[in-house]
Amino acid sequence: MDLGHLDHESFRAAVGTALGYGAILAVMTALLFGVPYLLFSL
Repeated sequence: MDLGHLDHESFRAAVGTALGYGAILAVMTALLFGVPYLLFSL
């Protein structure tokens, strides 16, 4: 399969959007679950 056709601007925007949402979800999960866990486990 030739991946050259996946180099279009729209595919890069879709991948960037997915990575951005993933990063935001990771940070929110760490803040909403990790911080309270650390506060109450001490």
